[in-house]
Amino acid sequence: MFLFFALIAFLTASFVQFIIIFLLILIHELGHFLTASVLRIELDKIYIYPFGGISMFNIELNERLEKELLILVLGPLSQFLFALVLERLLFFNHYSKIIEIYNYTILGFNLLPIYPLDGGKLINILLSYISSFKRSLNITLIISYIAITIIGIKLLLSDFSLSIIMIICFLIYKVNIEWKNKKYLNDKFLLERYLHNYSFKKRKYVSSTNDMMRNKYHLFKIDGKYHTEREVLFNKFKNKY
Repeated sequence: MFLFFALIAFLTASFVQFIIIFLLILIHELGHFLTASVLRIELDKIYIYPFGGISMFNIELNERLEKELLILVLGPLSQFLFALVLERLLFFNHYSKIIEIYNYTILGFNLLPIYPLDGGKLINILLSYISSFKRSLNITLIISYIAITIIGIKLLLSDFSLSIIMIICFLIYKVNIEWKNKKYLNDKFLLERYLHNYSFKKRKYVSSTNDMMRNKYHLFKIDGKYHTEREVLFNKFKNKY
């Protein structure tokens, strides 16, 4: 993919601009990757696109929210700091205005409230502090669809171009995948709780597994009786695993 975009950039006499964009996106994703490595979270894949990148990690859905938030924040922060340094390098100081434009454009795009962009992930993490895993994901995806609709219409009215249409279609495609996978993700979230002994300081009383949250241990009140999280999940999965 890198060679493909490099060839396009060369043919359109915009190779320096391509290098700037690629470096900004690369450093952004390296910020995510290095932070995850320090926190001992394994990288799965990194996708580099002309308008941004997406890092995929082998991270448990019950991993502490603070870790996921730190990994998320260090991507945009690394890109922002790198852009400041890049503007002052001897070769690139003639392109400082271009670097600034590309930097804020990529940051702005990645921080859109659309999952799985950084902005969408941030919304999901923040919602997870106050709501259940299932509800947080549902709300995040609904916000994503609303954001795509509003932003898409605005962009198409101002600049009806093939590139804009491709980006909108890409975002709709990614959100649709997450929407189709939401039941699988919720089951995976519960299965992790069943298979592993997580230690959470905070407790919450709930009546259904749909109310289970990240970062909290649960006690269930069912038919006037209290049950541990372990008991409820055992009854849910005992005939499946």
